[in-house]
Amino acid sequence: MTYMQGVDKDFNFDEMARLAKEDPDAFEIMREKMIQDAIDNSSPEIKQRMQGLQWQIDKVRSTSSNPMASCLKISQMMWDNVLGDDGLLENMRLLNEPQQIRKIDKPKESATIINLNNNKNNPDKS
Repeated sequence: MTYMQGVDKDFNFDEMARLAKEDPDAFEIMREKMIQDAIDNSSPEIKQRMQGLQWQIDKVRSTSSNPMASCLKISQMMWDNVLGDDGLLENMRLLNEPQQIRKIDKPKESATIINLNNNKNNPDKS
């Protein structure tokens, strides 16, 4: 499934704008549901990245002093990902210079689990 296949073609901007104005709580519930649906319908290759990005956006929104401040911060995040180090623009330039393409290692998806309980507090280890 491509990304656009997961997009709701029946989305009605005017209806969402009306809902935001008349019933902000219902709008917020609908907004969260639509975002989660988009994440749930995404391919496994990008799902984790989408969840992480949405978490970042939610944190910016919850810590900003007002909606405009959160909008500006989220917009800056986007531009950082386009123009910043290892951003979209840099990677697009690399496509035109095959000799410069770096081998990108996939991040590890595992972790070492350590026991935080000491032997005194763990009855199984007497």
